[in-house]
Amino acid sequence: MHSFKIFVVASIAALCASQAFAEDTMGTMSMMKGGQVTAIMPDGHMGTMMPDPKMSAEMMKMAKPIKHCMMMMTDAKGKTYMIDTSTKKAQAECEKMAM
Repeated sequence: MHSFKIFVVASIAALCASQAFAEDTMGTMSMMKGGQVTAIMPDGHMGTMMPDPKMSAEMMKMAKPIKHCMMMMTDAKGKTYMIDTSTKKAQAECEKMAM
């Protein structure tokens, strides 16, 4: 009976750990907050900030809306590439991935 309790506790702990590990390795997508700015460097690292209203207004003058889903990929050496998603097939694949 005692070993059964240990097995149940260990199983629950393993299940929780596997879920946390899966979320960490698979990458989760989340929506940006209103006003948030995200920068992506060629080596793949990213940064985000919430600019003040004046800075945000200046940045919006340079901004263009995204018209369709966009994909980026990092190669084995760490360089980041933007994938052309201008075709219907690529857009469908991108949207499928983003869901």
